[in-house]
Amino acid sequence: MSSAYRRITSAEQHALFARVVQRSKPVAGRPVPVVVFDLDGTIMDNRPRTAVILQELAAELHREAHSAAEILAAARAEELAYLLTDSLQRLGVEHPELVARAETYWKSRFFSDHYLKHDVAVPGSVELARACYDAGATIVYFTGRDLPLMSLGSFQSLRDLGFPIGVVGTELVCKPDAKIPDEAFKREEGPKIARIGEVVAAFDNEPGNCNAFLEMCPSADVVFVDTQHLPGAPPLAEKVRIVPDLAMR
Repeated sequence: MSSAYRRITSAEQHALFARVVQRSKPVAGRPVPVVVFDLDGTIMDNRPRTAVILQELAAELHREAHSAAEILAAARAEELAYLLTDSLQRLGVEHPELVARAETYWKSRFFSDHYLKHDVAVPGSVELARACYDAGATIVYFTGRDLPLMSLGSFQSLRDLGFPIGVVGTELVCKPDAKIPDEAFKREEGPKIARIGEVVAAFDNEPGNCNAFLEMCPSADVVFVDTQHLPGAPPLAEKVRIVPDLAMR
């Protein structure tokens, strides 16, 4: 997948992550180091979740002998876009009635605990999170997922994928209400992470969130994970580093 962003080189990425792990080591007289990770598109790829949902819709359409059943059944995670409407267009599904039905079907499942088990780890993410945790950092998973519908599934998914969670030195922070825009939530709650310690690094797949973290924590290593993001994102601040994944070596 081509990128509109200038990613750092592989060698620079490995050096950056080595520095983040080094900065994760506690220093006497200093606040506890904190490393912040977003979930969707940052340490987890949620496209398999959408693919499963579209395949389930395909099974429903198949029972109705609908002509689009085979198209949706063939949906592959790597072909999917950030927005469902764009994904459907890529697949050749454009009839307004079916698009509306698919959006309703998808939304009720995508934003729910049950389907989070289909997410997969972004390459290197588990190893990087564990390396930072083992070095001594507190790991904060700071997500736009909401507490009522997605927190339990998020916890289980993190655990099952091998991320440090449910132990001292880890926290999962979710939105109290799904209606709150993600960036507004992170700008509001982000400064409160200082209650835990000093943010030494923050990882996110949304340019706006990366810029916000750099404003809140100018000494932190802020990293934009260049996977997928909301269309119309603002330009990235110059100090934000851009990587395609979280591979350490």
